[in-house]
Amino acid sequence: MASLLLGVIAFGFAVGFDLASLAGRKVLKHLSGSAALVSFTIAFIGAVASGPRLAIPQTLSLLGWVLAPVATILLLYSLFVEIPFTITYLSPDAPSKLVRSGTYALTRHPGVLWLAFFLLGAVLASRSRTLLWAAPLWWALDLGYAWWQDRWLFPRQFPAYRAYQRETPMFLPTATSLRQCLRTIGRRPLTDSK
Repeated sequence: MASLLLGVIAFGFAVGFDLASLAGRKVLKHLSGSAALVSFTIAFIGAVASGPRLAIPQTLSLLGWVLAPVATILLLYSLFVEIPFTITYLSPDAPSKLVRSGTYALTRHPGVLWLAFFLLGAVLASRSRTLLWAAPLWWALDLGYAWWQDRWLFPRQFPAYRAYQRETPMFLPTATSLRQCLRTIGRRPLTDSK
């Protein structure tokens, strides 16, 4: 139960990171971002390590061992490669450029997709009953967090965000967004500046 709660607290720190970034509060931004990352990591490890195991067929467990690492790579790529790492995470101010290419052409919040696949894969691979309870809760919090960013934060941060909302689906890719993603992935990011 402590792992579930710590995972919830991690999303609170993530909101603090965004608000501190928008306000240009460098120290608070770094503390909040670090606290979000560390607390979610500890919560995840605690959930995987605790409690009884699920009776999952070996083939599903093996699928989890493939799905979780692939989703991790996609999550890290979307959050730390496609968007400018130094400006987004280390600068005191919020980034001023909106990335609209690659996985950000697929959906406005590709990390929500990748986290869902990661959590599903981790549940299957670990067979953790605790993670089975935590995963839907944490993913629901991620959906709410992305919704808040999409409706309140990003329209204030990026002048072109309203146009981006009209062009790119929020969570679920479409055939058009998939084609745009494949056409632009790995290329220099398409951005809009202030």
